[in-house]
Amino acid sequence: MTAEPATRPGRLQTDEAGRPTGAAAVVIGGGLAGITAALRLADAGLKVTLLEGRPRLGGLAFSFRRGELTVDNGQHVFLRCCTAYRWFLQRIGATHLAPVQDRLDVPVLDVGHPSGRPRLGRLRRAALPVPLHLAASLAGYPHLSAAERLSVGRAALALKKLDPADPALDGVDFGGWLRAHGQSARTVEALWDLVGIATLNAPAGEASLGLAAMVFKTGLLTEPGAADIGWASVPLGELHDIRTRAALERAGVRVALRTRVGGIAADADGGWRVTAQRGTGEPEHLRADTVVLAVPQQEARPLLPDGALDDPDRLLEIGTAPILNLHVVYDRKVLRRPFFTALGSPVQWVFDRTESSGLAGGGQYLAVSQSAAQQDIDRPVAELRERYLPELARLLPAARGARVRDFFVTRERTATFAPTPGVGRLRPGARTHAPGLFLAGAWTATGWPATMEGAVRSGLSAADEALTGLGRPRRDLLWEAA
Repeated sequence: MTAEPATRPGRLQTDEAGRPTGAAAVVIGGGLAGITAALRLADAGLKVTLLEGRPRLGGLAFSFRRGELTVDNGQHVFLRCCTAYRWFLQRIGATHLAPVQDRLDVPVLDVGHPSGRPRLGRLRRAALPVPLHLAASLAGYPHLSAAERLSVGRAALALKKLDPADPALDGVDFGGWLRAHGQSARTVEALWDLVGIATLNAPAGEASLGLAAMVFKTGLLTEPGAADIGWASVPLGELHDIRTRAALERAGVRVALRTRVGGIAADADGGWRVTAQRGTGEPEHLRADTVVLAVPQQEARPLLPDGALDDPDRLLEIGTAPILNLHVVYDRKVLRRPFFTALGSPVQWVFDRTESSGLAGGGQYLAVSQSAAQQDIDRPVAELRERYLPELARLLPAARGARVRDFFVTRERTATFAPTPGVGRLRPGARTHAPGLFLAGAWTATGWPATMEGAVRSGLSAADEALTGLGRPRRDLLWEAA
Protein backbone atom coordinates (compact mmCIF):
# COMPACT_ATOMS: atom_id res chain seq x y z
CA MET A 1 0.00 0.00 0.00
CA THR A 2 1.10 3.56 -0.63
CA ALA A 3 1.12 6.36 1.93
CA GLU A 4 -1.66 8.24 0.13
CA PRO A 5 -5.24 7.08 -0.47
CA ALA A 6 -5.61 5.07 -3.65
CA THR A 7 -8.31 7.33 -5.04
CA ARG A 8 -9.60 10.83 -4.46
CA PRO A 9 -13.06 10.88 -6.00
CA GLY A 10 -15.03 14.01 -6.74
CA ARG A 11 -12.40 16.74 -6.37
CA LEU A 12 -13.65 20.30 -6.04
CA GLN A 13 -12.58 23.11 -8.32
CA THR A 14 -9.17 24.59 -7.51
CA ASP A 15 -7.43 27.90 -8.15
CA GLU A 16 -4.20 28.39 -10.11
CA ALA A 17 -2.14 27.34 -7.09
CA GLY A 18 -4.13 24.13 -6.74
CA ARG A 19 -6.02 25.24 -3.61
CA PRO A 20 -9.65 24.16 -3.24
CA THR A 21 -12.10 26.97 -3.91
CA GLY A 22 -15.28 25.13 -2.97
CA ALA A 23 -16.73 24.04 0.37
CA ALA A 24 -14.88 24.93 3.56
CA ALA A 25 -14.63 22.87 6.73
CA VAL A 26 -13.40 23.70 10.22
CA VAL A 27 -12.25 20.87 12.46
CA ILE A 28 -11.98 21.73 16.16
CA GLY A 29 -9.51 19.54 18.03
CA GLY A 30 -6.14 18.16 16.96
CA GLY A 31 -6.26 14.72 18.52
CA LEU A 32 -6.46 11.58 16.40
CA ALA A 33 -10.19 12.07 15.78
CA GLY A 34 -9.78 15.64 14.53
CA ILE A 35 -6.66 14.88 12.49
CA THR A 36 -8.43 11.98 10.79
CA ALA A 37 -11.50 14.06 9.98
CA ALA A 38 -9.32 16.85 8.55
CA LEU A 39 -7.38 14.46 6.32
CA ARG A 40 -10.54 12.75 5.11
CA LEU A 41 -12.26 16.04 4.28
CA ALA A 42 -9.17 17.46 2.56
CA ASP A 43 -8.76 14.29 0.52
CA ALA A 44 -12.33 14.82 -0.70
CA GLY A 45 -11.44 18.31 -1.89
CA LEU A 46 -12.64 20.56 0.90
CA LYS A 47 -10.72 23.59 2.14
CA VAL A 48 -9.98 22.57 5.73
CA THR A 49 -8.82 24.48 8.79
CA LEU A 50 -7.80 22.48 11.87
CA LEU A 51 -7.85 24.32 15.22
CA GLU A 52 -5.99 23.02 18.28
CA GLY A 53 -5.51 24.70 21.63
CA ARG A 54 -2.25 22.94 22.46
CA PRO A 55 1.11 23.76 20.85
CA ARG A 56 1.15 20.30 19.24
CA LEU A 57 -1.07 17.69 17.65
CA GLY A 58 -1.83 14.21 18.94
CA GLY A 59 -4.22 14.76 21.83
CA LEU A 60 -3.47 12.37 24.68
CA ALA A 61 -0.97 10.30 22.69
CA PHE A 62 2.08 12.57 22.64
CA SER A 63 5.74 12.91 23.59
CA PHE A 64 7.84 15.42 25.52
CA ARG A 65 11.49 15.97 26.34
CA ARG A 66 13.04 15.20 29.72
CA GLY A 67 16.76 15.83 29.64
CA GLU A 68 18.24 13.51 27.04
CA LEU A 69 15.05 11.43 26.79
CA THR A 70 12.09 11.74 24.46
CA VAL A 71 9.25 10.42 26.59
CA ASP A 72 5.78 9.24 25.60
CA ASN A 73 3.16 10.40 28.08
CA GLY A 74 1.93 6.80 28.15
CA GLN A 75 2.40 3.48 26.43
CA HIS A 76 -0.09 3.13 23.60
CA VAL A 77 -0.53 -0.12 21.70
CA PHE A 78 -2.89 -1.31 18.98
CA LEU A 79 -3.89 -4.66 17.53
CA ARG A 80 -3.84 -6.02 14.02
CA CYS A 81 -7.65 -5.77 14.03
CA CYS A 82 -7.35 -1.99 14.50
CA THR A 83 -7.81 -1.38 10.78
CA ALA A 84 -8.70 2.30 11.08
CA TYR A 85 -5.62 3.21 13.10
CA ARG A 86 -3.47 1.17 10.72
CA TRP A 87 -5.04 3.12 7.84
CA PHE A 88 -4.09 6.30 9.69
CA LEU A 89 -0.48 5.15 10.00
CA GLN A 90 -0.42 4.28 6.31
CA ARG A 91 -2.01 7.64 5.43
CA ILE A 92 0.75 9.60 7.20
CA GLY A 93 3.47 7.32 5.81
CA ALA A 94 4.42 5.77 9.16
CA THR A 95 3.42 2.11 8.96
CA HIS A 96 7.05 1.02 9.19
CA LEU A 97 7.44 2.98 12.44
CA ALA A 98 4.75 1.00 14.28
CA PRO A 99 5.30 -2.69 13.51
CA VAL A 100 2.96 -5.48 14.56
CA GLN A 101 4.04 -8.81 16.07
CA ASP A 102 4.27 -11.68 13.61
CA ARG A 103 2.11 -13.62 16.08
CA LEU A 104 0.50 -12.71 19.39
CA ASP A 105 2.95 -13.46 22.20
CA VAL A 106 2.40 -12.02 25.68
CA PRO A 107 4.75 -13.06 28.53
CA VAL A 108 2.76 -13.25 31.79
CA LEU A 109 4.83 -13.36 35.00
CA ASP A 110 3.07 -14.47 38.19
CA VAL A 111 4.83 -13.57 41.44
CA GLY A 112 1.82 -14.24 43.66
CA HIS A 113 1.91 -18.04 43.48
CA PRO A 114 1.73 -19.77 46.92
CA SER A 115 5.07 -21.45 46.23
CA GLY A 116 6.70 -18.03 46.31
CA ARG A 117 8.54 -18.75 43.08
CA PRO A 118 7.84 -16.53 40.04
CA ARG A 119 6.24 -18.45 37.20
CA LEU A 120 6.30 -17.40 33.57
CA GLY A 121 3.40 -18.21 31.28
CA ARG A 122 2.64 -17.06 27.77
CA LEU A 123 -0.46 -16.18 25.84
CA ARG A 124 0.40 -16.79 22.20
CA ARG A 125 -1.33 -17.96 19.09
CA ALA A 126 -0.59 -20.73 16.66
CA ALA A 127 -1.04 -20.71 12.88
CA LEU A 128 -4.46 -22.34 13.16
CA PRO A 129 -8.01 -21.13 12.55
CA VAL A 130 -10.16 -19.61 15.30
CA PRO A 131 -10.61 -20.83 18.04
CA LEU A 132 -7.83 -23.40 17.71
CA HIS A 133 -5.25 -20.63 17.33
CA LEU A 134 -5.27 -20.13 21.12
CA ALA A 135 -6.13 -23.66 22.24
CA ALA A 136 -2.57 -24.88 22.76
CA SER A 137 -1.57 -21.73 24.62
CA LEU A 138 -4.57 -21.95 26.91
CA ALA A 139 -4.03 -25.66 27.53
CA GLY A 140 -0.51 -24.96 28.76
CA TYR A 141 -1.24 -21.71 30.59
CA PRO A 142 0.28 -22.31 34.04
CA HIS A 143 -1.62 -19.57 35.85
CA LEU A 144 -4.95 -21.43 35.71
CA SER A 145 -5.97 -24.90 36.80
CA ALA A 146 -7.18 -27.47 34.28
CA ALA A 147 -10.78 -26.89 35.39
CA GLU A 148 -10.39 -23.12 35.04
CA ARG A 149 -8.97 -23.51 31.53
CA LEU A 150 -11.98 -25.58 30.50
CA SER A 151 -14.31 -22.96 31.97
CA VAL A 152 -12.58 -20.28 29.88
CA GLY A 153 -13.32 -22.24 26.72
CA ARG A 154 -16.99 -22.51 27.60
CA ALA A 155 -17.24 -18.79 28.41
CA ALA A 156 -15.47 -17.89 25.17
CA LEU A 157 -18.00 -19.91 23.16
CA ALA A 158 -20.84 -18.13 24.96
CA LEU A 159 -19.19 -14.77 24.36
CA LYS A 160 -18.84 -15.51 20.67
CA LYS A 161 -22.62 -15.83 20.40
CA LEU A 162 -23.23 -12.31 21.72
CA ASP A 163 -23.88 -9.33 19.47
CA PRO A 164 -21.89 -6.37 20.86
CA ALA A 165 -24.31 -3.99 19.14
CA ASP A 166 -27.27 -5.38 21.11
CA PRO A 167 -28.42 -2.47 23.34
CA ALA A 168 -29.39 -4.94 26.06
CA LEU A 169 -25.72 -5.79 26.64
CA ASP A 170 -24.84 -2.17 27.38
CA GLY A 171 -26.52 -2.21 30.79
CA VAL A 172 -24.97 -5.52 31.95
CA ASP A 173 -21.67 -5.60 33.78
CA PHE A 174 -19.04 -7.91 32.33
CA GLY A 175 -17.93 -9.21 35.72
CA GLY A 176 -21.41 -10.43 36.58
CA TRP A 177 -21.70 -12.11 33.21
CA LEU A 178 -18.37 -13.88 33.75
CA ARG A 179 -19.43 -15.15 37.17
CA ALA A 180 -22.70 -16.41 35.70
CA HIS A 181 -20.63 -18.32 33.15
CA GLY A 182 -18.49 -20.12 35.69
CA GLN A 183 -15.45 -17.85 35.79
CA SER A 184 -13.59 -17.91 39.11
CA ALA A 185 -11.97 -14.83 40.64
CA ARG A 186 -8.60 -16.25 39.65
CA THR A 187 -9.72 -16.76 36.04
CA VAL A 188 -10.92 -13.17 35.86
CA GLU A 189 -7.62 -11.89 37.27
CA ALA A 190 -5.29 -14.11 35.24
CA LEU A 191 -7.03 -13.84 31.88
CA TRP A 192 -10.11 -11.67 31.41
CA ASP A 193 -8.85 -8.66 33.38
CA LEU A 194 -5.34 -9.15 32.08
CA VAL A 195 -6.67 -8.16 28.66
CA GLY A 196 -9.74 -6.18 29.67
CA ILE A 197 -8.17 -3.64 32.01
CA ALA A 198 -5.59 -2.70 29.40
CA THR A 199 -8.14 -2.32 26.58
CA LEU A 200 -11.22 -1.07 28.45
CA ASN A 201 -9.47 0.86 31.24
CA ALA A 202 -11.73 -0.81 33.79
CA PRO A 203 -11.94 -4.16 35.59
CA ALA A 204 -14.62 -6.59 34.47
CA GLY A 205 -17.02 -5.63 37.25
CA GLU A 206 -17.05 -2.00 36.14
CA ALA A 207 -17.25 -2.58 32.37
CA SER A 208 -20.19 -2.80 30.01
CA LEU A 209 -20.74 -6.28 28.62
CA GLY A 210 -21.35 -4.73 25.20
CA LEU A 211 -17.92 -3.10 25.08
CA ALA A 212 -16.21 -6.15 26.57
CA ALA A 213 -17.87 -8.44 24.03
CA MET A 214 -16.68 -6.15 21.24
CA VAL A 215 -13.09 -6.26 22.53
CA PHE A 216 -12.87 -10.01 23.07
CA LYS A 217 -14.87 -11.03 20.00
CA THR A 218 -12.98 -8.73 17.65
CA GLY A 219 -9.55 -9.38 19.13
CA LEU A 220 -9.68 -13.07 19.96
CA LEU A 221 -12.62 -14.72 18.24
CA THR A 222 -12.66 -13.44 14.64
CA GLU A 223 -9.38 -13.76 12.73
CA PRO A 224 -6.37 -15.72 14.03
CA GLY A 225 -4.06 -12.70 13.86
CA ALA A 226 -6.54 -10.10 15.09
CA ALA A 227 -4.92 -9.71 18.52
CA ASP A 228 -1.30 -9.46 17.35
CA ILE A 229 0.09 -6.41 19.15
CA GLY A 230 1.64 -3.36 17.54
CA TRP A 231 3.35 -0.35 19.09
CA ALA A 232 5.44 2.59 17.97
CA SER A 233 9.17 2.06 17.61
CA VAL A 234 9.64 5.85 17.70
CA PRO A 235 8.23 8.48 20.07
CA LEU A 236 4.52 9.09 19.64
CA GLY A 237 5.23 12.71 18.81
CA GLU A 238 7.05 11.56 15.68
CA LEU A 239 3.85 9.87 14.51
CA HIS A 240 1.01 12.00 15.83
CA ASP A 241 2.59 15.43 15.58
CA ILE A 242 5.60 15.67 13.24
CA ARG A 243 4.55 13.23 10.51
CA THR A 244 0.91 14.10 10.90
CA ARG A 245 1.59 17.82 10.42
CA ALA A 246 3.53 17.02 7.25
CA ALA A 247 0.64 14.91 5.94
CA LEU A 248 -1.86 17.67 6.72
CA GLU A 249 0.33 20.23 4.96
CA ARG A 250 0.56 18.02 1.88
CA ALA A 251 -3.22 17.69 1.93
CA GLY A 252 -3.63 21.47 2.00
CA VAL A 253 -5.00 21.66 5.56
CA ARG A 254 -4.37 24.89 7.43
CA VAL A 255 -3.31 23.98 11.00
CA ALA A 256 -3.67 26.61 13.74
CA LEU A 257 -2.06 25.58 17.04
CA ARG A 258 -2.40 27.40 20.37
CA THR A 259 -5.82 28.45 19.13
CA ARG A 260 -8.89 28.31 21.35
CA VAL A 261 -12.44 28.17 20.06
CA GLY A 262 -14.86 30.47 21.82
CA GLY A 263 -18.05 29.71 19.95
CA ILE A 264 -19.85 28.06 17.06
CA ALA A 265 -22.85 29.85 15.58
CA ALA A 266 -25.04 29.39 12.52
CA ASP A 267 -24.82 32.17 9.95
CA ALA A 268 -27.48 33.61 7.69
CA ASP A 269 -26.23 31.68 4.67
CA GLY A 270 -26.91 28.29 6.22
CA GLY A 271 -23.28 27.72 7.16
CA TRP A 272 -21.32 28.24 10.36
CA ARG A 273 -19.09 30.84 11.94
CA VAL A 274 -16.41 29.64 14.32
CA THR A 275 -14.82 32.17 16.65
CA ALA A 276 -11.19 31.32 17.37
CA GLN A 277 -8.43 33.12 19.21
CA ARG A 278 -4.68 32.53 19.22
CA GLY A 279 -3.13 33.58 22.52
CA THR A 280 -4.08 37.15 23.37
CA GLY A 281 -4.55 38.12 19.75
CA GLU A 282 -7.71 39.36 18.12
CA PRO A 283 -10.49 36.78 17.67
CA GLU A 284 -10.79 35.34 14.18
CA HIS A 285 -14.15 34.45 12.67
CA LEU A 286 -13.98 31.51 10.29
CA ARG A 287 -16.81 30.69 7.95
CA ALA A 288 -17.46 27.02 7.28
CA ASP A 289 -19.95 24.96 5.33
CA THR A 290 -19.36 22.12 7.78
CA VAL A 291 -17.83 21.85 11.25
CA VAL A 292 -16.44 18.79 13.03
CA LEU A 293 -16.23 19.18 16.80
CA ALA A 294 -13.54 16.74 17.93
CA VAL A 295 -12.78 17.64 21.54
CA PRO A 296 -13.47 15.74 24.80
CA GLN A 297 -17.11 15.52 25.80
CA GLN A 298 -16.73 17.99 28.67
CA GLU A 299 -15.30 20.57 26.27
CA ALA A 300 -17.82 19.81 23.54
CA ARG A 301 -20.86 20.50 25.72
CA PRO A 302 -20.43 24.31 26.11
CA LEU A 303 -19.63 24.70 22.41
CA LEU A 304 -22.77 22.97 21.16
CA PRO A 305 -25.42 25.32 19.76
CA ASP A 306 -28.92 25.04 21.22
CA GLY A 307 -30.84 22.12 19.76
CA ALA A 308 -27.81 20.30 18.40
CA LEU A 309 -28.52 17.31 20.66
CA ASP A 310 -31.75 16.27 22.36
CA ASP A 311 -30.15 16.28 25.81
CA PRO A 312 -26.65 17.73 25.59
CA ASP A 313 -26.13 17.50 29.35
CA ARG A 314 -25.94 13.74 28.95
CA LEU A 315 -22.43 14.27 27.62
CA LEU A 316 -21.45 15.31 31.13
CA GLU A 317 -22.73 11.98 32.46
CA ILE A 318 -20.06 10.13 30.48
CA GLY A 319 -17.50 9.44 33.16
CA THR A 320 -13.74 9.35 32.80
CA ALA A 321 -11.06 6.92 33.91
CA PRO A 322 -7.37 7.58 34.66
CA ILE A 323 -4.16 5.99 33.43
CA LEU A 324 -0.91 6.31 35.35
CA ASN A 325 2.52 5.78 33.80
CA LEU A 326 5.68 5.23 35.80
CA HIS A 327 9.01 5.85 34.08
CA VAL A 328 12.14 4.17 35.44
CA VAL A 329 15.66 4.57 34.09
CA TYR A 330 18.16 1.97 35.32
CA ASP A 331 21.92 2.08 34.98
CA ARG A 332 21.95 -1.33 33.28
CA LYS A 333 19.73 -3.69 31.31
CA VAL A 334 17.22 -5.42 33.58
CA LEU A 335 14.61 -6.65 31.05
CA ARG A 336 15.44 -8.73 27.98
CA ARG A 337 11.95 -8.80 26.47
CA PRO A 338 10.18 -5.91 24.72
CA PHE A 339 7.36 -6.10 27.28
CA PHE A 340 5.59 -8.31 29.80
CA THR A 341 2.56 -8.23 32.07
CA ALA A 342 2.33 -9.32 35.69
CA LEU A 343 0.05 -11.17 38.09
CA GLY A 344 0.21 -11.10 41.87
CA SER A 345 1.63 -7.58 41.77
CA PRO A 346 0.26 -4.04 41.46
CA VAL A 347 2.43 -3.77 38.32
CA GLN A 348 0.35 -4.29 35.17
CA TRP A 349 2.30 -3.90 31.89
CA VAL A 350 6.00 -3.06 31.51
CA PHE A 351 7.59 -1.93 28.22
CA ASP A 352 11.20 -1.37 27.21
CA ARG A 353 11.37 2.13 25.71
CA THR A 354 15.16 2.48 25.74
CA GLU A 355 15.77 2.74 22.01
CA SER A 356 12.80 4.93 21.12
CA SER A 357 13.60 7.40 23.92
CA GLY A 358 17.18 7.97 22.76
CA LEU A 359 18.68 6.87 26.07
CA ALA A 360 22.47 6.70 25.91
CA GLY A 361 25.05 5.37 28.32
CA GLY A 362 24.18 1.68 28.52
CA GLY A 363 21.18 1.93 30.81
CA GLN A 364 17.60 0.86 30.25
CA TYR A 365 14.37 2.85 30.35
CA LEU A 366 11.19 1.00 31.31
CA ALA A 367 7.65 2.39 31.10
CA VAL A 368 5.11 0.88 33.50
CA SER A 369 1.54 1.36 32.27
CA GLN A 370 -1.18 1.28 34.92
CA SER A 371 -4.75 1.40 33.63
CA ALA A 372 -7.84 1.92 35.81
CA ALA A 373 -5.47 3.67 38.22
CA GLN A 374 -8.00 5.37 40.47
CA GLN A 375 -6.20 4.29 43.64
CA ASP A 376 -2.78 5.53 42.53
CA ILE A 377 -3.44 8.48 40.26
CA ASP A 378 -3.05 11.12 42.99
CA ARG A 379 -0.34 9.45 45.09
CA PRO A 380 2.83 11.57 45.50
CA VAL A 381 5.81 10.54 43.39
CA ALA A 382 7.79 9.51 46.47
CA GLU A 383 5.01 7.17 47.54
CA LEU A 384 4.72 5.67 44.06
CA ARG A 385 8.46 5.13 43.99
CA GLU A 386 8.35 3.34 47.33
CA ARG A 387 5.44 1.20 46.16
CA TYR A 388 6.60 0.22 42.66
CA LEU A 389 10.39 -0.02 42.65
CA PRO A 390 10.40 -3.01 45.06
CA GLU A 391 7.73 -4.64 42.86
CA LEU A 392 9.89 -4.24 39.76
CA ALA A 393 12.80 -5.77 41.68
CA ARG A 394 10.55 -8.68 42.67
CA LEU A 395 9.54 -9.20 39.04
CA LEU A 396 12.98 -8.60 37.52
CA PRO A 397 15.88 -10.14 39.46
CA ALA A 398 18.38 -8.10 37.45
CA ALA A 399 16.82 -4.91 38.81
CA ARG A 400 17.75 -5.81 42.39
CA GLY A 401 21.35 -4.76 41.96
CA ALA A 402 20.71 -1.94 39.51
CA ARG A 403 20.86 1.75 40.36
CA VAL A 404 17.83 3.85 39.49
CA ARG A 405 19.07 6.85 37.53
CA ASP A 406 15.66 8.47 37.23
CA PHE A 407 12.08 7.85 38.32
CA PHE A 408 9.20 10.07 37.22
CA VAL A 409 5.47 9.87 36.67
CA THR A 410 2.97 10.99 34.02
CA ARG A 411 -0.69 11.15 34.93
CA GLU A 412 -3.73 11.30 32.67
CA ARG A 413 -6.62 11.75 35.08
CA THR A 414 -9.20 11.77 32.28
CA ALA A 415 -7.36 9.44 29.91
CA THR A 416 -10.48 7.70 28.57
CA PHE A 417 -14.21 7.67 28.98
CA ALA A 418 -15.30 5.18 31.63
CA PRO A 419 -16.77 2.06 29.95
CA THR A 420 -19.36 1.58 32.69
CA PRO A 421 -22.61 -0.33 32.12
CA GLY A 422 -25.08 2.05 30.50
CA VAL A 423 -22.49 4.32 28.89
CA GLY A 424 -23.65 3.30 25.43
CA ARG A 425 -26.93 5.22 25.75
CA LEU A 426 -24.96 8.37 26.54
CA ARG A 427 -22.62 8.27 23.53
CA PRO A 428 -23.96 10.33 20.61
CA GLY A 429 -23.41 9.53 16.98
CA ALA A 430 -21.46 11.73 14.59
CA ARG A 431 -24.51 13.56 13.25
CA THR A 432 -26.24 16.26 15.29
CA HIS A 433 -29.62 17.96 14.74
CA ALA A 434 -27.76 21.03 13.47
CA PRO A 435 -27.15 20.60 9.72
CA GLY A 436 -23.44 20.75 8.98
CA LEU A 437 -22.27 20.16 12.56
CA PHE A 438 -20.74 16.79 13.44
CA LEU A 439 -19.10 15.17 16.45
CA ALA A 440 -15.92 13.12 16.64
CA GLY A 441 -13.95 11.60 19.49
CA ALA A 442 -13.43 8.18 21.01
CA TRP A 443 -16.35 8.98 23.35
CA THR A 444 -18.85 9.09 20.48
CA ALA A 445 -20.83 6.02 19.40
CA THR A 446 -18.11 4.09 17.58
CA GLY A 447 -18.90 0.73 19.18
CA TRP A 448 -15.32 0.66 20.46
CA PRO A 449 -13.89 1.56 23.86
CA ALA A 450 -11.66 4.61 24.24
CA THR A 451 -8.71 3.60 22.08
CA MET A 452 -6.70 5.11 19.26
CA GLU A 453 -8.76 2.89 16.98
CA GLY A 454 -12.01 4.33 18.31
CA ALA A 455 -10.72 7.88 17.89
CA VAL A 456 -9.73 7.35 14.25
CA ARG A 457 -13.02 5.58 13.48
CA SER A 458 -14.92 8.52 14.90
CA GLY A 459 -13.02 10.96 12.71
CA LEU A 460 -13.73 8.90 9.61
CA SER A 461 -17.43 8.65 10.49
CA ALA A 462 -17.78 12.38 11.16
CA ALA A 463 -16.04 13.29 7.91
CA ASP A 464 -18.14 10.87 5.87
CA GLU A 465 -21.34 12.22 7.44
CA ALA A 466 -20.17 15.74 6.63
CA LEU A 467 -19.48 14.82 3.01
CA THR A 468 -22.88 13.21 2.73
CA GLY A 469 -24.47 16.36 4.13
CA LEU A 470 -22.71 18.38 1.45
CA GLY A 471 -24.08 16.06 -1.21
CA ARG A 472 -20.68 14.52 -1.72
CA PRO A 473 -20.96 10.99 -0.32
CA ARG A 474 -17.70 9.13 -0.26
CA ARG A 475 -17.18 5.46 0.39
CA ASP A 476 -13.54 4.49 0.53
CA LEU A 477 -13.03 1.05 2.01
CA LEU A 478 -9.25 1.23 2.04
CA TRP A 479 -9.07 1.63 5.81
CA GLU A 480 -11.30 -1.38 6.44
CA ALA A 481 -8.74 -3.63 4.78
CA ALA A 482 -5.59 -1.97 6.10
